[in-house]
Amino acid sequence: MYHDRQTQPPDTTLSTNPSTPTALALRSLRSFTTRHKLLTTTYLYGLTALFLLLLLGTGTKLTAEQHRRYSQIMNSIDLEAEFSAASEYHAAHSRYYHSKGWFTCDQRCRHFKSIMEQKYDLWQEVQREGRARMSDAKKVAGLTSEIGVGEVMDSFWDYFDGGKKFAKRQSYWDAFFVGMRSMGRDESFVEYALKMLMQVLVNFSLGLIMALIFFVFGLWNIIKTYQPNPLAGLLFFLTAASAAFAFVSTYLLAMYGAAAGGLYGVVKLAESNRRIEAARNNGYGNGDPYRRNIGGNGAGGAWNRPHYS
Repeated sequence: MYHDRQTQPPDTTLSTNPSTPTALALRSLRSFTTRHKLLTTTYLYGLTALFLLLLLGTGTKLTAEQHRRYSQIMNSIDLEAEFSAASEYHAAHSRYYHSKGWFTCDQRCRHFKSIMEQKYDLWQEVQREGRARMSDAKKVAGLTSEIGVGEVMDSFWDYFDGGKKFAKRQSYWDAFFVGMRSMGRDESFVEYALKMLMQVLVNFSLGLIMALIFFVFGLWNIIKTYQPNPLAGLLFFLTAASAAFAFVSTYLLAMYGAAAGGLYGVVKLAESNRRIEAARNNGYGNGDPYRRNIGGNGAGGAWNRPHYS
C-alpha cells in the first residue's frame, strides 16, 4: 500500500483543468467576442487607430503657406472687443440685479433689464464673430493637421483626467465611510480591503465611462469648427471615438486584470501556507520528531521509530 502511494505519478490535472483562471478567462473572452461582434470590431479598430497615431505622430505638419494664413486669420480676432463687451454686460447685469426687488421689478428695474439684454446680445454677436473667424482659421489648417488632432487629444485628456479625479475623490470618501461601517460590524481587515478594492474598481469604471461619454458628445462640436467634408468628418469622428473607447477599455481591463491577478496570488499563497502547515501537523505527532506518519493521515498510519525505540 505504501509503495503504491509513493510510486503514483504526480497529479497534473491543474494545468489541463478547464476551471483554472486562465482557461476561464480565455473561454469568457471567446464567448464575449462571439456575442458582441460590434464592440469587438470597434475595439480592434480603435487599437489600430491608436497604433497608427503612435507610429505616424499627432497629425500632419502645416505648410509655410498654411501657417501664414492660419496666423493671419487668428490675429484678426478682436479679443479686446470681446473683453469689452463681456465687461459691459456684467456691469449691466450688476445694475439690474441691485435694482430689482425680491419678487417685483419697477420701471427703473425694467430699464436696467433692457440695457442688460442689449449688452448681452452685443456680447454674443462679438463672440459669434470671433468663433467664425477661428473656424475659418481651423479650416485652413485642416481637421487631420497637428492642430486638429492636438485639440481632440487635449479634449480627451481633459475628460480622462476629470474622470480619474472623480474616482479618486469618491474612493477617499468611500474609504472613510466603509471603514466606519466595518468598525461598527467588527469586520476583519481582509474584508475591509476586499470591499475597498471592489469600490475603487467601480469608481474608476464609472468615472472613466462618463468621461468617455462626455468626450464623444463634445467631439462632433470640435469637428464642426474645422468645416470638413461630411464624409471625412464622419470618418474622423468614428476613428477618434473608437480610439478613445479602445484606450478606456484597455485601461479598465488592465486595472481589473491586475486586481484579479493580485487576489489570485494572495489566495494561492494562503493555500500554499495551509498545505505546508498541514504537512507539518501530519508529519509530526505529539512533539516527537521521530513519529512520522508514513501510512496516511490520522492515527491509522504506521509510525517510523528508530530501532532502539
